[in-house]
Amino acid sequence: MEEKTKASLILLGLSVIWGSTFPVMKTAVGDFPPITFIALRFFIASAIMLIFLRKKLTKDQIIPGMMLGFTLFLGHGFQIVGLKYTTASNSAFITSLYVVFTPFAAYLILKRFITREDSIALVLAVIGLYLISGASLRLNYGDMLTVISALSFAFQIVLVEYFSKYGIGIAFWQVFWNSVFSTIYALLKEGLPLPGKPDVMLAILYTGVFATALAFFAQVKYQPKVESYRAAILYSAEPVFGHLFSLITLHEILSPKGYIGALLILSAIWIELYKEKVNKD
Repeated sequence: MEEKTKASLILLGLSVIWGSTFPVMKTAVGDFPPITFIALRFFIASAIMLIFLRKKLTKDQIIPGMMLGFTLFLGHGFQIVGLKYTTASNSAFITSLYVVFTPFAAYLILKRFITREDSIALVLAVIGLYLISGASLRLNYGDMLTVISALSFAFQIVLVEYFSKYGIGIAFWQVFWNSVFSTIYALLKEGLPLPGKPDVMLAILYTGVFATALAFFAQVKYQPKVESYRAAILYSAEPVFGHLFSLITLHEILSPKGYIGALLILSAIWIELYKEKVNKD
């Protein structure tokens, strides 16, 4: 198999794994504290990543890693709490709005210009969010938390670029600090209980080992083998897989307006990805 084809299939596989985590987490936090779930997930992931990245760690990575870890904590925290109040399908599509929000975060941090395509994508995304959240001017509480999650992920992506000079070791620190922040919050607000049900423990292991630690290593190894815009297009399938897994496992079906909203959100994402492709060319 051609190396680029193999890499593309693996990156698509990552989208499948990440998409599958939405119904997995939705089910797990039904009767388990959500931030404790995040704390345990990222503790496992950071322990695994430490084994592989220990030789890449330096002291100057700690503070930038802490800043990245805080944005990850906000992103995953708002996302998983939002899952308690919205559907896994809505969470998947709304989380993907980070692609649309990223140029605006880059404007604030990196002083990059906002293009016409960015503005069009944002308008489509807002209309899509309006429809997928029930065509109401008042956002569902879970959907609102997930929008904040998407904004947090957008800032995390921009900060990753901003701190890229610190090397790959910073990836461990952001996961580690996410675990630290989540653990502190869980201790103060949730008591940090250990999972008593096997399905919750399996969900923590699945998201910690496969969707976080191993997925990161696969991303680092195979993403450089394909064009960046192609990788982004493959990743954009994540909310689609999220909805498919939610449909199969949780029997979630969007309303007709919801499907139109989902299509508009995907259209907004594809506009951003097309812009990136044109700029690369």
